[in-house]
Amino acid sequence: MPAFSVLDLSPVPEGFSAEDALKNSASLARHAEDLGYRRYWMAEHHNMPGIASAATAVALAYIGSQTRTIRIGAGGVMLPNHAPLVIAEQFGTLATLYPNRVDLGLGRAPGTDMMTTRALRRSLEASDSFPQDVLELMLYFEPASAGQKLRAIPGEGTQVPVYILGSSLYGAQLAAQLGLPYAFASHFAPGALDQAVEIYRATYRPSERHPHPYFILAANVFAAESDAEGALLKSSMEQAFVNLRTGNPGKLSRPMEGYYDRLDPAARSMLDQALAISAVGSAETVHRQLSAFVDRWQPDEVILTGQIHDHRARLRSFEIAADAMRRIDGKRQAA
Repeated sequence: MPAFSVLDLSPVPEGFSAEDALKNSASLARHAEDLGYRRYWMAEHHNMPGIASAATAVALAYIGSQTRTIRIGAGGVMLPNHAPLVIAEQFGTLATLYPNRVDLGLGRAPGTDMMTTRALRRSLEASDSFPQDVLELMLYFEPASAGQKLRAIPGEGTQVPVYILGSSLYGAQLAAQLGLPYAFASHFAPGALDQAVEIYRATYRPSERHPHPYFILAANVFAAESDAEGALLKSSMEQAFVNLRTGNPGKLSRPMEGYYDRLDPAARSMLDQALAISAVGSAETVHRQLSAFVDRWQPDEVILTGQIHDHRARLRSFEIAADAMRRIDGKRQAA
């Protein structure tokens, strides 16, 4: 069975605060740990009223303190926004506090708009040096060499596992070249998914730590007691996408009956494309849809995300999804 994990943007629901969102994230992380999820990743986004995980390493330190065994990590850190040494120190500190539990997923996109990118004080051309920055960052996690002048402390010797994230062919090619695990952002940009997976697996260069390719598929999940309720939960995410694409990002809206049907054809088409890799509905429907994703792309891991306004409904959605993934395993073992 592919492993199953959680990707959390720490959504800030309408009517609530960033403090509420981070407390909800801790609650979800504990729940995911109890349900058998392998890892709990958080994503870096800036200048977004509906996302509370901007200071990703700080948020992960909090999640680590609230859990015991589940792996924690970034899915991801947008490396062009940062100096590699700073990220090595941050995640080296996390790995020191929570040994053998910390992952670092790295993305090349800024994760924000151009104005905010400038405010982050990094060059707009920083993404051009992404491969070199990844290699530099990985070196900081190795044991220090004799006479090494520049060191990440904490960080050196922690050997934090690094993953490449992407939604285009670039990330797939880089991950394959470096012999690193690869996670595709199919939960919001699945257009190049088929080609990216094919390129990654076909051109993969085995590395000492990763002799075989390791592919992570990202999927949305909106699971509930009925198909209608699942579709209603999804409407919050649909509103968030439309608001973002029209330049009006805000907190995560309350679910709205019939929202999708009232949209114009262009907006519906955008949502159909962006959210194509989504499992929505009852336990049986979600199981069937997740099974289809696993059968088609044969991922080594499925990382699930779900922007759901009501926290209790969100907890229940991940509970149903965990059961669906275990059923997929049972079905395969019986075959």
